[in-house]
Amino acid sequence: MSCLYITENGSKVAVKGGHFIVECQDGSERLVPKETLESIVIFGNVYLTVPCIKECLERGIAVSMFSTKGKYFGRIESTNHVNAKRLKQQVYLSDQEEMRVQFSKKIILNKIHNQRVLLTRYQRSTGKNIQENIQAIKIHENKISHCTNIEQIMGYEGNAARQYFAALSKMIKEDFKFSGRNKRPPRDAFNSMISLGYTILMYEIMGEIENRGITPYIGFMHKDIERHPTLASDLLEEWRAVIVDATVMSMIQGNEISINEFSKDEETGAVIISKNGVNLFIKKLEKKLQSNMNYLEYLEHPVSFRRAIWWQVSKIVKCIDNGNFDDYMPIRIR
Repeated sequence: MSCLYITENGSKVAVKGGHFIVECQDGSERLVPKETLESIVIFGNVYLTVPCIKECLERGIAVSMFSTKGKYFGRIESTNHVNAKRLKQQVYLSDQEEMRVQFSKKIILNKIHNQRVLLTRYQRSTGKNIQENIQAIKIHENKISHCTNIEQIMGYEGNAARQYFAALSKMIKEDFKFSGRNKRPPRDAFNSMISLGYTILMYEIMGEIENRGITPYIGFMHKDIERHPTLASDLLEEWRAVIVDATVMSMIQGNEISINEFSKDEETGAVIISKNGVNLFIKKLEKKLQSNMNYLEYLEHPVSFRRAIWWQVSKIVKCIDNGNFDDYMPIRIR
C-alpha cells in the first residue's frame, strides 16, 4: 500500500474506472490504481472531485490537507471504524497513572536508545568525536529507569534530546549547522525539514489510529492539548529518529538537497523550504517509509517502515483491549 502526495497547486484528483487520476496544470496525468492506495496527502490548493471524495470515504482512504509550507489543516476520512467500547477503554486507561508511567518509560527509553545508536553510526561515518554527548545521554537514560512519574521522564528526555541534537549539529555539513532543536517557527534548514517530517509522519500515524477504532486525541504520555492528537504524538516518539532524523541526515550528508532550497522570512524569522525542496524531501521520506526493516522483536520477517507503524498501532489497540501495556514493545534498532 502507498501514499499519494500531491504538491502542485491547481492539480485535480478524479476517479476513472479502477484508478485515481491526478491531472496537473501542464496537462500531464498520473494514474494510481485504487487498490494500491492507503492515503492521500495534499499540499496547497488541489481540487478533489465529489466522486473522488466518495471513493476515498468508501475505501477508508484518508485525505490529509496541508498548506504549501506544511501547516496542517485537517483531513477527510470515514467513520466506519469507530468502536465505542474500545474508546471507553482507551479513556479509562488514560486515567491510570501507573500504567501511563509504564508506557511512557517504554517509549522514551527506546527512543533514546535509538538516538544513541544513530549517533554512534554517524560518529563512525564522519569521524567526529561526540562521545561526551553520548555519555551524557546514557546518564539521562539511566535516570529515566528510576522515574516514578511522567513529568520526571519527560524532563530527562528533554535533557537527552538537547545532547542528541548538539551531537548531530557537530557532524552535519557546514551549510546546515544549527543550534539545537527549535520550532514554531523553525529557524534553520535542519529544523525546517525535521518539523515538516514530524508533521507528515504524525498525521500518517493518526490515520492508522483512527482506522482501528480508537481516537488519536486521547493519549497516555503527552498532556492533553485541545485539538492536538496526543496519542499520535505518543507513538511518534519512537519513530522520530529512525525515520525522520535519519532521512534528513541522509539527504544532507549525501548532498541530495542544497541550502539554496531554503529562505528566511524576515518578519517571523522562520526558515522556509522551497516547493522543490518539499518535493525532494517527500520523495526521500516516502522511499524511507517503503524500505524494509527488521527491528520489531515480535516479527520474524522484515516489513516496511510504514507496515511497522501499522503493526505498532495494532499492538496499542491490543493493549487497550487487554487493559494494560505489558505487551507493548517499541521499535529498537541495532
